[in-house]
Amino acid sequence: MKNGFAALVGFACLCLGVFRSPSLEAGKPNVIFIMVDDLGWMDLACQGNKVVDTPNIDRFAAEGMRFTSAYAAAPVCTPTRAAVLTGKSPARLHITTHAPGGFLPKASKFLPAKTLIDLPLEHLTIAERLGAAGYRNAFLGKWHLAGDSRRGANGKGNVEFYPEAQGFHINIGGCAYGGPPTYFDPYRIHTLPPRKKGEYLPDRLVDEAISFIRENREKPFFVNLWPYTVHWPVEAPPDLIEKYSKRKGAWMRHHVYAAMIEAMDTAFGRLFGELKKLGLEKDTLVMLTSDNGPFLGVAGCEPLREGKGYLYEGGIRVPLMVRWPGRVRAGSVCDTPVISMDYYPTIIEALGLVRAAGEAPDGESLLPLLEEKKGFKERPLYFHFPNFSWHMKNRLGGAVRSGKYKLIEWYDDGSVELYDLEKDIGEKKNLAAKLPETASNLLGKLRAWRKNSDAWMPRPRKG
Repeated sequence: MKNGFAALVGFACLCLGVFRSPSLEAGKPNVIFIMVDDLGWMDLACQGNKVVDTPNIDRFAAEGMRFTSAYAAAPVCTPTRAAVLTGKSPARLHITTHAPGGFLPKASKFLPAKTLIDLPLEHLTIAERLGAAGYRNAFLGKWHLAGDSRRGANGKGNVEFYPEAQGFHINIGGCAYGGPPTYFDPYRIHTLPPRKKGEYLPDRLVDEAISFIRENREKPFFVNLWPYTVHWPVEAPPDLIEKYSKRKGAWMRHHVYAAMIEAMDTAFGRLFGELKKLGLEKDTLVMLTSDNGPFLGVAGCEPLREGKGYLYEGGIRVPLMVRWPGRVRAGSVCDTPVISMDYYPTIIEALGLVRAAGEAPDGESLLPLLEEKKGFKERPLYFHFPNFSWHMKNRLGGAVRSGKYKLIEWYDDGSVELYDLEKDIGEKKNLAAKLPETASNLLGKLRAWRKNSDAWMPRPRKG
């Protein structure tokens, strides 16, 4: 059961209605939040990719606002997922790497920071907030916030931390797995029973989402669609594999990966089409993003540097599109830097709810940006990655983006790198020596933020 602050907030929300507003009672918008796994900033045609076909997502982006400087809270999945659900930074949550963690290169002089691998139940989630406001909540896809899949048979891990314990009324596919054993039915995921042999996983999850929406169309619903795709293993329908085996070009290093992206796009197209068919488009806020950058074994992120597992732009800058007809202008583009923790307060404000003191402390509502009005507070964005990624090639570090500048501090030797992202999006020219005052100012802000967040740090390795 929930305890502490979250329990008090939930009780007040249910019994006193202190978070409700009159506008909410008049009409409650639905919410669909889509977070693709490992989708890179350059993986979609609407982002500039000239290799892959993504007509449905391109159309979706054109019908709303596309953000060009959206960031994942971390360069790997588990911390970002926790940040989305709570509006709290990975540093504050002490969830700073992907479960199960424990990656340590033999030559490292530092031990990575300690990290949690389950999202503690005392943290209030966006699903719990919406549930208390009368929403019916569904989780579909990858969870990866329930500890080590190796602790139990069939990837069960810590089942007490599954979506059902965090405010979702149904859970289809969510468990301890970071990736599916296979994308074709039978999936061997214990929370997703087999249905039709050979069926493709993105199609199955969208089918489940459509069924849920049809069943709950007469009342407000919240759909958290976090598909396993485009995470490893690289598997796609044979016809699309054949199609992309004949294509070559930048950004795509594996033709099956390109096929996965188009297959995902086709599935999403059915979901978007169903909203239109049911007459729910204008009543539904839909957000689509990614949890981190792309796996460099199958995709490139040029002009961004590096990819998943790195603090450079390729690891943390991600696509973000938001559609809400009548509230978000079609064809709009926003260059303001935003981050994963912002989604929680955005949904809260969009629904007419009031954020309590201390709730989602690391995020800002994007509603002023979405409605192109004044009121959004631009602020530095902070990152803390004191752990080794699975490839164990990254350095332990933290980063801050403030305005056009981005500073990275490396924890192993205290060195810093400073980049002007307006002139150097590829982070090729380190300006730290040329602009020492700027570097010192940003470094001070980063360190103060870590202290305020009670961030756990790496430790020197003994022996």
